[in-house]
Amino acid sequence: MRKIVHIVIIVITVFTVLIPAVTFAAAKTEPVRLGIDNIDQYQHLFAGKRVGLITNQTGVNSQLQSTIDVLYEKTDLVALFSPEHGLRGNAEAGADIAAATDMRTGLPVYSLYGDTKKPTAQMLENIDVLCFDIQDVGTRFYTYMSTMALAMESAKEQNKLFVVFDRPNPIGGLAVEGPVLKPGFESFIGMYPIPIRHGMTIGELALLFNKQFGIECNLQVVKLSGWQRNMFWQDTGLPWVMTSPNIPTPETALVYPGTGLLGATTISEGVGTTRPFELVGAAWLNAAAAADRLNERKLPGAYFRPTYFTPRFGRHNGINQGGVQIHVVDKAAYRPVLTAVTILEVMKGLSGGQFAYQSERMFDLPLGEDTLRLETEPLDQLLTRWDQEARDFQVKSRQYYLY
Repeated sequence: MRKIVHIVIIVITVFTVLIPAVTFAAAKTEPVRLGIDNIDQYQHLFAGKRVGLITNQTGVNSQLQSTIDVLYEKTDLVALFSPEHGLRGNAEAGADIAAATDMRTGLPVYSLYGDTKKPTAQMLENIDVLCFDIQDVGTRFYTYMSTMALAMESAKEQNKLFVVFDRPNPIGGLAVEGPVLKPGFESFIGMYPIPIRHGMTIGELALLFNKQFGIECNLQVVKLSGWQRNMFWQDTGLPWVMTSPNIPTPETALVYPGTGLLGATTISEGVGTTRPFELVGAAWLNAAAAADRLNERKLPGAYFRPTYFTPRFGRHNGINQGGVQIHVVDKAAYRPVLTAVTILEVMKGLSGGQFAYQSERMFDLPLGEDTLRLETEPLDQLLTRWDQEARDFQVKSRQYYLY
């Protein structure tokens, strides 16, 4: 009996010592706070000013309260602006967004993805401060950053303060990958010469665009706190809100800079399934052969599982596809652009001539050049050049880092 009591005393003593230590260690970790979480520190920007807000469903604070509601309570919010996919994120890619009235606040909602993609002088006439709060995905070919850039131009032209509520780069701030956009390939899915995976937050991009590319508006970034460049979204402790209908998870965002390039080919990028951009295949493809060849390449951070899938909407609606699911086993090592280029090479080689580019221009625009499609440069030389372009950009862009 004494022995049992002695053991119990020891256990209680150990837990008494350890639990405070564990609690103390946990308390030392600073939580990640979004820009909108820190608005109270920036109230001087909005005092006595009429405010407009460019946002969508991703514009929420860390408690999932809408930025619309936060600004409606704390500022004189007078107008809303909607990007691609709509204010609530329910419109498909490429669908025009109509002007509307917000049901919750009664505020006018101006469309920035329809007849105009740039705020007009009339839209900004009764606004003093134009704000932007949208979650980016860390990939150049995503229209939200173009919406921001054009709005910054309008703010400059109409002499308005432009405020960006910063957000984490969900795929990290250390890795930069892919070619820099070349002259002649500018579009709404890529306006400036930056790599596909840029490694910057949306606030840092705003600083880059403003100075490096000559917008020169009156810009204020409301900073994050607690975010570090080595963090992926899963490290932040923040809830994820799907950024568009086909980016449902942060895992999707990580593969998107690569497999998002395949949408203009006869290869399915998994759109129309519950795993868009993670599932890749084609109706004519032998899944096992594709997986074996890809795994033989030993691509960093990736494993390829053979699978078959049938998209329920999109280009391959109802057609069974043989292919692979990309399993990212090491986020820090994973290279999405290298992975996608290798998938393209392998699947093209297994196609028996059935592979094709369905739209040459729409393949080249997101890539930012046409050399991969035209095969005017050996692939190993091409990849080496892209890596050098990414490194050069990273060196130049560091002056705009906030974290």
